[in-house]
Amino acid sequence: MLNHPVLVLNQNYEPLNICHARRAVTLLYQGKAEMLEDGMGMIHTINLSMPLPSVIRLYDHIKRPRPRQRLSRLEIFNRDHFTCQYCGKKGVTLTLDHIIPRHQGGQHTWENLISACDTCNRRKAGMTPEQSGMKLLKKPGLPEFRPYGFIPLRGQRLPMWQKYLNN
Repeated sequence: MLNHPVLVLNQNYEPLNICHARRAVTLLYQGKAEMLEDGMGMIHTINLSMPLPSVIRLYDHIKRPRPRQRLSRLEIFNRDHFTCQYCGKKGVTLTLDHIIPRHQGGQHTWENLISACDTCNRRKAGMTPEQSGMKLLKKPGLPEFRPYGFIPLRGQRLPMWQKYLNN
C-alpha cells in the first residue's frame, strides 16, 4: 500500500517525479507539500488517519536543468510520428535514413536523420533526395521540448494524473 506510485508536481504544477506513497506521506507530514488527489485508501497511525495521496504539489519551487533530447532511433520515429518521410505511409517497417548519406559527408544529427520505409530507403539508396528524385514531406529538425518526457512512467500512469500531465 505504501509502495504505490505518487505523482510529484513542482510549485507551478509542472510534473517533477514519481515517488512511492511512503515518501509522499513524509513530505505531507513535514509540511513540504500539499495533497491534490487522494485515491488509494487511508493510512492509519497511532495519532492520526489520513488519505493516501496519488498527486502532491511541493510548496517550494525546485529549479532543475532542462533535459537535453537524446538522439536515438525511437526519438526520430516519435518526431516523425512513425511515418515514412518520403511516401507518407504509416504502420510499415521503418528504418533510419540519412538525407545526405554519410559517405557524402552527411552527419548523424537531428537535421540529417528521418524515418523511411524499407521501399523508399532502398529506392533512395546512397543518394541525396535530389539525386534520386524524391521529396521530403517536411524538413527535419530538433523535436519540440516535452517538459515531462523524462519521467519514468513504466506503465504506472494513473487516470487521476491525466489532467496534470496534459497541461
